[in-house]
Amino acid sequence: MRVAILGCGYVGLELARQLVAEDHDVWGVRRSDAGLDAVESTGAEAVRADVTDADSLDAIPDVDHVVFAASSGGRGSDAARDVYVDGLRTAIDHFAAREAAPDRLVYTSSTGVYGDHDGAFVDESTPLDPTTDKTRVLAEAERVAREYAAERGLDGTVARFAGLYGPDRYRLDRYLDGPVTEGYLNMVHRDDAAGAVAYFLETDRARDDVVLVVDDEPASKHAFADWLADECGVPRPAKRTKAERLDEGDLSEAARRRILTSKRCSNDYLHELGYTFAFPTYRQGYREAIDAYLANRR
Repeated sequence: MRVAILGCGYVGLELARQLVAEDHDVWGVRRSDAGLDAVESTGAEAVRADVTDADSLDAIPDVDHVVFAASSGGRGSDAARDVYVDGLRTAIDHFAAREAAPDRLVYTSSTGVYGDHDGAFVDESTPLDPTTDKTRVLAEAERVAREYAAERGLDGTVARFAGLYGPDRYRLDRYLDGPVTEGYLNMVHRDDAAGAVAYFLETDRARDDVVLVVDDEPASKHAFADWLADECGVPRPAKRTKAERLDEGDLSEAARRRILTSKRCSNDYLHELGYTFAFPTYRQGYREAIDAYLANRR
């Protein structure tokens, strides 16, 4: 299997590692020297290209599958549109026009497209209701990944990631130091985010489909913070309600909407597809970080 990973960053690098370990041919696409070095460290071939520059995509060889995991770098909705909508459309046009075109695209999206459901469970059948400019861009990109890709002859899969965590992204201090605002955490370990995409490709599952990629247990932020503190042997952090956080008055409108957005994400469909988690819940996924924290305190 030949795979190009466009935007081979946090999840893409782990995906490359997993695919290379299974003897697949992988090309990781980045723009910077540091990014290219990171790709090479996985055993994949590094290619300098930019999804917003159609000509640069010529450097990528013909592949069977394209994974679009590019990032807008945490910038605003305009930058997000440049990458997730315009860049995705550019990549689809480029690869679809090849004589040896890939037949499949996987686009990595976010559970942020759901909006607020007052703590209720959501799944792949739940209508989207994005509440910020950026999540509206992500919802539009999902349509490009499936509808526009289909028009161009590619089967599109949307892997809708929950909050990513893992090496270099455990952010223990955020929860140990507090205060922690109430709400739910929908999480997936980096290795399982990458593992799910690898599984879709290797088993030819979820073509022309949307799959929520989230672990088995949506968690109360307060309960998670208390568990983490107990495991690390430190006092439990201070808590606050949403109303208390909103009353502090220092939030942007986008941050305010995020606090008011509450949902729990179901992974029933991912289990139905047959995927087996390396880290079914945060209890397994945070063990490495907790062990490192305790070791550093000795």
